[in-house]
Amino acid sequence: MVTHILPGGLRYLTRSQPPGEVHLVTVSHRARNAETFHALDFAQRAADLEAQGHHVVKLSIGEPDFGAPPAVLAAGRDALDGRPLPYTPPLGLPELRSALSDFYRDRHGVQVPAERIAITMGASAALLLATAATTDPGDEVILADPSYPCNRELVQSFGGTVVALPTTAATRYQLDADMVERAWGDRTTSVMIASPSNPTGTSIPFDELAAICELARSRGGWRIVDEIYLELSDASPAHTVLEVDPDAIVTGSFSKYFGMTGWRLGWAVLPPQLVGPVERLAVNYFLSASNPTQQAALACFTPETLEVCERRRRELGARRRLVLEGLARIGLPVPVVPDGAFYVYIDVSGTGLGAWQFCEQALDVAHVALTPGRDFGPTTGETHVRLSYAASRGELDEGLSRLGHFLASRRG
Repeated sequence: MVTHILPGGLRYLTRSQPPGEVHLVTVSHRARNAETFHALDFAQRAADLEAQGHHVVKLSIGEPDFGAPPAVLAAGRDALDGRPLPYTPPLGLPELRSALSDFYRDRHGVQVPAERIAITMGASAALLLATAATTDPGDEVILADPSYPCNRELVQSFGGTVVALPTTAATRYQLDADMVERAWGDRTTSVMIASPSNPTGTSIPFDELAAICELARSRGGWRIVDEIYLELSDASPAHTVLEVDPDAIVTGSFSKYFGMTGWRLGWAVLPPQLVGPVERLAVNYFLSASNPTQQAALACFTPETLEVCERRRRELGARRRLVLEGLARIGLPVPVVPDGAFYVYIDVSGTGLGAWQFCEQALDVAHVALTPGRDFGPTTGETHVRLSYAASRGELDEGLSRLGHFLASRRG
């Protein structure tokens, strides 16, 4: 295969029989323009260093070190005992949808019919389905800058226009209703919100979240609310947007609070008018989520597993305090103290290095992997880096010590 740059974009020349016959194959516009996820780039560079024999403190990826709770692991093993594992319905096992419905009732005091819950292949698939169901070419979607990079890519994949609103520490790096109102235009069809947020770990004050949703609803717009980290909020139970906006599209995940990252399982709570459209999209995109993974996830909702997860939530809070104290000690400011998830968003502008350079040198010199702000948008892209405190306390202590020595050597 020979690659050429030709008018109209990247094309591959492929040769077939008989010899000399040439076919042109065009790579799609969306594939050419999709941005890489730099957090994974730095994770790969860290893996390369480890392959060379170095110990790297990996604080770049949002992956709890706990793994799935014991009962989930046991249920997963049981599901693989040789029994038939047929496709599940496109929107998931009825038992799992019912368990989530009960969870919303018992945990948050809201009534969410099981019929409105779609089980998906990770929360990423839930966000994909939500975007696919609500975004047409030319539609404008409002979101915060900084925010999770894949959301921008999803909107653009369906021909939508991202309206990324710059935020500051004054708004906790989150949208507020005034910002959304000023940005709302004739082509705006939805607003995407994450609370708590990746990369900042900050939540929108609940009254402000309600005001944003009411504004969007009054304009006939969709509200897509990422609550992947909701159960890792300081408040327990935290407030779901469904308390004030029952018709919001809400995405959730088994990866964070339940520690099932590699199992790839999430869900979406849908307004009634989207259940049928999302089901049709889901069966075409994915057919269904993994049967044994769904079987295992049923064990998430036992009292014993929920207690395990609550202990882990409290442990993550202790790790956050350890990290914040350590960063203050070595002179790296955190403009907004997070109140959920497991991220700290650090301002490195005072080091004399841009965020990308800082992450490169922290990895190459100190062997600490972080994520540059470039992933999350231009507003803080060159001034901030994300640290994940989902690693063990020992690794966090070591990483902070190494960063302290690295900074001290730069200061002379």
